[in-house]
Amino acid sequence: MAKLLIIDDERAIRSTLREILEYENYDVEDIDNGIDGLEMIKKGNFDLVLCDIKMNKMDGLEVLEQAQIIKPDLPFIMISGHGTVETAIEASKKGAFDFISKPPDLNRLLITVRNGLDRGTLVTETKVLKRKVSKTREILGESESISKIKETIERVAPTEARVLITGANGSGKELVARWLHEKSNRADSPLIEVNCAAIPSELIESELFGHEKGSFTSAVKQRIGKFELANGGTLFLDEIGDMSLSAQAKVLRALQEHKISRVGGEKEIDVNVRVLAATNKDLLKEIEDGNFRMDLYHRLNVINIHVPHLTERTDDIPVIAQNFLDSICNDYGMPVKKINDSGMAALQALPWTGNVRELHNMIERLIILSDKVITENDVRAFANPGGGTNIGAATSAQIAGSANGSGMSSSFDSFSNFQDYKDHAEKEFIKFKLEKNNWNVSKTADEIDIQRSHLYSKIEKFGLKRAE
Repeated sequence: MAKLLIIDDERAIRSTLREILEYENYDVEDIDNGIDGLEMIKKGNFDLVLCDIKMNKMDGLEVLEQAQIIKPDLPFIMISGHGTVETAIEASKKGAFDFISKPPDLNRLLITVRNGLDRGTLVTETKVLKRKVSKTREILGESESISKIKETIERVAPTEARVLITGANGSGKELVARWLHEKSNRADSPLIEVNCAAIPSELIESELFGHEKGSFTSAVKQRIGKFELANGGTLFLDEIGDMSLSAQAKVLRALQEHKISRVGGEKEIDVNVRVLAATNKDLLKEIEDGNFRMDLYHRLNVINIHVPHLTERTDDIPVIAQNFLDSICNDYGMPVKKINDSGMAALQALPWTGNVRELHNMIERLIILSDKVITENDVRAFANPGGGTNIGAATSAQIAGSANGSGMSSSFDSFSNFQDYKDHAEKEFIKFKLEKNNWNVSKTADEIDIQRSHLYSKIEKFGLKRAE
């Protein structure tokens, strides 16, 4: 059911609009001034606003302007008893979806409201789809290291300098590369990505430089390589530390001469490509071990951007986690869940061996498996689904203690799957809380923040009984 807000200082108009819209099965709230209306917009989750233009305290167009800052995608329908073409044009310029005159025509009102809601839905769906298609998300965080990375991107992106991005798996190296491209003079040209670790060594040269028909057994037709596809744009070589030495030699030549040759071909092809590279390896050690060319290293490492491990910037975790909560809940079409302070502290205490990628997976798991408020106990219970994040000895001991020593300290190997582990943890947690509260179900439900009927269902599900 769509939720609408009416802002109008005339009670008769508010009552009439409300009666009409509620008859059409809309959920309607109303307020008599723009200042309180803006507060309701901030706190509420409205799908559309009908706002009078001439009001006391705050003019309707001013309400519209400020609402556009708070929620830029919220459709506004402006209403006025003194409507003119100039007023309608001004309202449209400020972002209003439409303009209707008082007294409103019933059919026009309902059609305009329906169209406004359809437009709002389309805008939301478009943003979701764009976020799914594009991998260029905001670099989140205000820590010193992230601020330095953002500053470096701003300085380096408009140049043609090659950049070597280093950091652990899942730390966000690809995101840095995407922003370097987005802020460069090549942003309108393609960004071509190659994961060097995912391509067999015998095929990497064909992947990068292309091949001519018949150049090897499976070369049944000519193939254009990534260097040619990226011509005029940016080529991102991810996990370059896994590239074969023979391919490294060809990449070095391409960087030096801006020319390539397809596998099995003799013709030299000019390429204008900016190369960005990333690795989770220590390339200097790889050079010592004879696995990486020093001359290529120096060609690539004009600018070095190191992306820190998530545990080195734990102050950024609340910002990143909240962003993931918002985006994942929106993708699932569900209300945004919250993490309480102790839950957030538990997230910050985890080792994050998989960095930001692991944090994203963890937040998605918590959204699916926890109640509306994510607690410290949720974080502990869902932190290790079959070999993901290791909780650590201290946290495991806490879990065992909270379960009253009834088996949670046993090895995780004793659980055949994640659901078994989750059920066991949930059962022991509920049992402990019930015994702590002398089996007062109402008090226990309030303490663990679930509905009493839900708690009764859990008691029945796990066969919990009060000790005689």
